Amino acid sequence: MNKTDLSKFDNSWYKPGGKVKRTLWYFLNFFFLKSFLPYPSSFKVLILKVFGAKIGKGVVIKPDVNIKYPWFLEIGDNSWIGEGVWIDNIAQVKIGSNVCVSQGSYILTGNHDYKKESFDLMVKPVVIEDGVWVGAKSVVCPGVTLKSHSILSVGSVLTADTEEYAVYKGNPAVKVRKRVIG
Repeated sequence: MNKTDLSKFDNSWYKPGGKVKRTLWYFLNFFFLKSFLPYPSSFKVLILKVFGAKIGKGVVIKPDVNIKYPWFLEIGDNSWIGEGVWIDNIAQVKIGSNVCVSQGSYILTGNHDYKKESFDLMVKPVVIEDGVWVGAKSVVCPGVTLKSHSILSVGSVLTADTEEYAVYKGNPAVKVRKRVIG
């Protein structure tokens, strides 16, 4: 039976951006987005746009938000990113309009192939369509699409696509009811 051998790990194929760009972003992210100081959202949005993020109007970004690579980020109009959110986007993350990503949520786009002894890096984009609510402390896994106006309840782990206007809960998250907006 084969064993994992991390000495064989090689992600040299993965090129997320130049070293200078990534280093500069690391410090700006640390001092202005991950900060607990209440810098205005407009200032944070400006910094993200300078680094290639595509961000709409009226976006709110709370303190202590961690964004891996802004050049792999797109956010529509009037969306909210809550305190302590980590967007670990080593691949594209597209967040629609009128989306609420609540505090402490984790959006990840990378994983490892545990079936290979070299534990290869795997990257897959995440899409969060318009009107979605990602509940506090939830995890959105790589390659997942949250369809229009779906909800991921507090503390849930989403490993597969949702249906439109549906509420998901648990680990792994399963559909528990339809979402009705009155």
